[in-house]
Amino acid sequence: MTLGSLLARGRIVVAPGVFDAWSALLAERAGFEALYLSGASIAYTRLGRPDIGLVTLTEVTDTLQRIRERVEVPVIVDADTGFGNALNVIRTVKLLERAASPGLAIQLEDQTLPKRCGHLDGKTLVPCGEMTGKIRAAVDARTSSDTLIVARTDALAVEGLSAALDRAEAYLEAGANVLFVEALANAAQMREATSRFAGRAPLLANMVEGGKTPLMTGPELEALGFGIAIFPGGLVRALSRTATDYFESLHKTGSTGAFRDRMLDFPQLNELLGTREMLDLGKRYDR
Repeated sequence: MTLGSLLARGRIVVAPGVFDAWSALLAERAGFEALYLSGASIAYTRLGRPDIGLVTLTEVTDTLQRIRERVEVPVIVDADTGFGNALNVIRTVKLLERAASPGLAIQLEDQTLPKRCGHLDGKTLVPCGEMTGKIRAAVDARTSSDTLIVARTDALAVEGLSAALDRAEAYLEAGANVLFVEALANAAQMREATSRFAGRAPLLANMVEGGKTPLMTGPELEALGFGIAIFPGGLVRALSRTATDYFESLHKTGSTGAFRDRMLDFPQLNELLGTREMLDLGKRYDR
């Protein structure tokens, strides 16, 4: 199954944010048919840092490889700005395709370096022409037509909604398969974006808890005309709260006992990870 085939069904694709093979496994087991590899979540969990352009192509590619080894569902990968100019974008697309093709979508954005989270203030943009060149480079570099190019614009916060939609139009003409107008502030702006591109390209909605866009459900976003809904950092925010409570409890009581009803025990975790199946597989090769 590819992201394109999921979109062709005409129902919204809800993709939770993941940041490693473990989180991808949990999401797949929960029944999600697509995942979103969040650059922000990689920064949060791997670096313990905010989403301000610190994550590298190597770190994204390594993470994507590990995810693809463990799960088979399509992955939308956050490739930030493509990690440089059009030549860097070519390398980015080639490496990511090798890591996770088929079933891959690659998201590129039009911020300058250093970039920052789309729901932070103070963003700056590359010229529209530079970004369309990057999109053309991505389209030329991909080896599979199943690899989709997601073009994100952060222009709304910098140049206004009209300019953001004009940029999205240019990105579509350059060959983008999916459009992502970041940080739409209300339902009216969301409807204006989806109505402009209805029937021409699916739009992606970014749901950030506490962010600039109203938090909605998948069905609500589908009714507004969106084709994809991502919840990129929700898991990290949930884990941050749970982990804080866990460490506070352990520090206070000196034991995990008070937290047991909120944990998997040792057998349950091994069941999740498929430990028995792997050990049984290994026995096939014992002498």
